[in-house]
Amino acid sequence: MFTLHKAASRGHSDFGWLDSRHSFSFGDYYNPESMGFRTLRVINEDHVAAGSGFPTHPHRDMEIFSYVVSGALAHKDSMGNQRQLGPGEIQIMSAGSGVTHSEFNPSANDSAHFLQIWIQPARQGLTPSYSEWKPAPGSETRAKVLLISPDGHEGSATIHQDACVYKISLTKGQRIGHALSEDWGVWIQVISGSFVSGNGARVEAGDGLAVEGETELLLECIEPLEALLFELH
Repeated sequence: MFTLHKAASRGHSDFGWLDSRHSFSFGDYYNPESMGFRTLRVINEDHVAAGSGFPTHPHRDMEIFSYVVSGALAHKDSMGNQRQLGPGEIQIMSAGSGVTHSEFNPSANDSAHFLQIWIQPARQGLTPSYSEWKPAPGSETRAKVLLISPDGHEGSATIHQDACVYKISLTKGQRIGHALSEDWGVWIQVISGSFVSGNGARVEAGDGLAVEGETELLLECIEPLEALLFELH
């Protein structure tokens, strides 16, 4: 089964310094029919103005990661981590029993564009932790790259959940397949470009495609594609 969630159906928050689109219920945006997909709870597409950002705030019992699309993101947390990430890089924080952090755009001139994503952990009360993923040389030309997994295989960052996250990068006309078990689900969040899925639906920038009860997913790129693919039990 394929279910297309169009970009225009997302929630929207505009605070001046932050322009955010919510794939699922978040903050003041509440849609009882859009509370997440399996263990995937939040996908916010954020544009943060130069020199602005999220001040220190708490989290607990959530796996939180940010994927930088353009610009830069400065992270600081109560575990002592202080990092700056650029395009194509991610930081992942297991909030566990409790942690505070801030995220800012360090640029004085350019906006920052990133996806903030929350996945529910398999267990609560975990010890908080922080890790990063940065692309290995040559990975930018690969159609599918594993970013996050439960066990860190293929050089991926680890997450405390039975879930994998892939980056999809396709050129016009390129096709790829993704095999999965029927009891697993897939969510594809398109960052830029477009593709046609196996059921013929055209999926474009900002859209989300939910796939369940299938054993193979086929993608054919229409316009140069950047997307995240979530494989969730």
